Amino acid sequence: MTGDVRPVFLGKLPDDVDLVEGELVNGELVQEPEAAIPVDGPAEPSDWLAERRAWLAEAPQVVPDWVRDRGQFVDTASFVARYYSRETAFYALRSPVYVGRLWGRSPRGVARLIYRWWRWVNDAEARPVQAKAAAGDPETWMKFVAMQTNRTGPRRRLSVVVAVPVALAVTLAAVFLPGWALAMVGAGLASVLGLAEQDADRPIIKRYVAVQLQRRPDSGEIERALEAIGIKGAVDFTAPIVADGPGWRAELDLPRGITVNKVLEKREDLAAAMRRPISTVWPEGDRDAHPGRLVLWVAREDPAKAKRKLWPLMREGQADVFEPLPFGFDPRGNLVTVTLMYSNLLVGGIPGSGKTSCALAIVLGVALDPSAELHVFELKGSGDLDSVRPVCHRYVSGDDDEDLQAALDGLRAGIAEQKRRAAFIKSLPSSQTVEGRRVTRALAERYPEQNLGPRVIVVDEAQELFTHPEYKDEAADLCTRLIKKGRAYGIILILLTQNPDAPSLPSSVSSSVGTRLCLAVMDWRANNNVLGTGAHERGLRATEISASEQGTGILVRGREGGTVRAAFIKQTEAEQIGKRALALRIAAGTLTGQAAGQAPEPVDRSDLIDHLREVWPAGEDAVHSARLVEALAAYRPDAYGAWLNVEGLDEAQTREARAAASTMLANALKPYGVATRQINRRGAGGGAKGLRLEDLPTRQAVPLGG
Repeated sequence: MTGDVRPVFLGKLPDDVDLVEGELVNGELVQEPEAAIPVDGPAEPSDWLAERRAWLAEAPQVVPDWVRDRGQFVDTASFVARYYSRETAFYALRSPVYVGRLWGRSPRGVARLIYRWWRWVNDAEARPVQAKAAAGDPETWMKFVAMQTNRTGPRRRLSVVVAVPVALAVTLAAVFLPGWALAMVGAGLASVLGLAEQDADRPIIKRYVAVQLQRRPDSGEIERALEAIGIKGAVDFTAPIVADGPGWRAELDLPRGITVNKVLEKREDLAAAMRRPISTVWPEGDRDAHPGRLVLWVAREDPAKAKRKLWPLMREGQADVFEPLPFGFDPRGNLVTVTLMYSNLLVGGIPGSGKTSCALAIVLGVALDPSAELHVFELKGSGDLDSVRPVCHRYVSGDDDEDLQAALDGLRAGIAEQKRRAAFIKSLPSSQTVEGRRVTRALAERYPEQNLGPRVIVVDEAQELFTHPEYKDEAADLCTRLIKKGRAYGIILILLTQNPDAPSLPSSVSSSVGTRLCLAVMDWRANNNVLGTGAHERGLRATEISASEQGTGILVRGREGGTVRAAFIKQTEAEQIGKRALALRIAAGTLTGQAAGQAPEPVDRSDLIDHLREVWPAGEDAVHSARLVEALAAYRPDAYGAWLNVEGLDEAQTREARAAASTMLANALKPYGVATRQINRRGAGGGAKGLRLEDLPTRQAVPLGG
């Protein structure tokens, strides 16, 4: 610890005077002495104990759980016994084959041993050097000959000494030993000679090798791979390489000054350096440590070739959209869920990256919640989502203008439903909205007549809407409003696109979504369009995912994310799940819309221009804005009633309200390219801002339900 340091004064100081640095005391300056520098003393016992307690809290158990627990111990011992019993039985059954191979190779073994003996006796390794010396320097050659003679002479004598007793022993054995003994000796000798003919490409005992399984990684392999991709310097393994689920986990500190991002951006190169499939190598950072801590997980089996893990709701069960829905699995095989309630979802990736697998896992989960109302607009026309058609309130499949218009109508209806629910939730007492002014499962069950269950709007191939010359602006506006305002009231928007570039995915939409899934993309721009600004720099890189890894992507909630592979559901399986979802809804009595045989509800597609034409006074070529707002408020009070409310206002306040209404009308007309202008009228009204009939776009209003 650091000791206390006080200013010193060498003179005599009165008892009631405190030392203050920089002051004069009896004519002398009080100063901080140079010698009074604080120094670190020995650690106090409390620090020592705190460090040991922290270590003990994380220390591994002395006796593992599987040893202390009788059930686990019995299971482990039983497994070990079964494993080695099977190994013993496997090789014992094949032992005659192994012996036959040894005997068959014994003649070649004899020839190989004789050849090796001849080369050793004659010092064949030195002959090339001797021949080279003879060609260049006779004196040196003579020295080589003398040296070789000194080596080969003893070898020849030793060969004679060994050969004579061996030949004598063989002769005596042939004469005196019985036949069965000679057979055993011959078999043993043939086996030994067969071992001399070992061939790495043709082993005697062929072990079973699971070609789909990867070898266990070791520290040397990882160090060499990092060096091969340009990570120079010593690495420090902070923990042993251990089994982690269906693979192995290695934790290490990279060389000083090198961050994990430099490894993440070279994932493909790292897999090549480790000689493993790219889908088995998953580097990531440890956000709880420091930027240079690398966590490398290596799969035991290539996920693309591994046995398919079943979606949890494949054969039984139902879902709850208010709770997380099962979606897929991470590289370790752990279940990954997606929370749709109070959020929205954006899925993007290049064609062929597995968007359909993602869509099926999502919409089937929603379909298995009988209280959820499903609106699906599949704008490709392929019928990939036909399995949920029987339960959808609204289902559209196609890429014609009428299909796009239907999707736009669905978004408009979502906005209208959001406003209705918002008004109802606002009217409730705070005692019923303790979780906030939002839709909850409790409210939905308490007020079934209000139909407050989740409404999920799915737009597949959303780029068709966002790039349409006539619909793109309104589609972007409607989606942005739904994403920002609808989630609290159970209106959930799911957008899927195979063209996640800037024109096909408006920034106002992509920047507002709470949950994002980016499948394989070509560049960092598309990556960031889906996952958010800076995602690629933070290590969330869908650019490292191959299109062949279908359904695999980066799932991000907020700023945190990870790799996930959507559960693969075959179309035949999806149809069976759809039938189960239909049965659940029939039993619950929640079939609505098209699923209940009802015609699509008529949608009002008229807009502000149409409404202005409806209220325009006959015979007038120009009208003041305030008068038009009054007429609009009377014609459509639900849409324009809030623009002008002069009830209870005095004359001055009324004038201000009318001026504000005129400004609101001018702002609402800007997207149509219509501007208000000064209109001077004799008599009542005088001069004020207004519109001319000729300024309104000349187009036919879309009739109600058209």
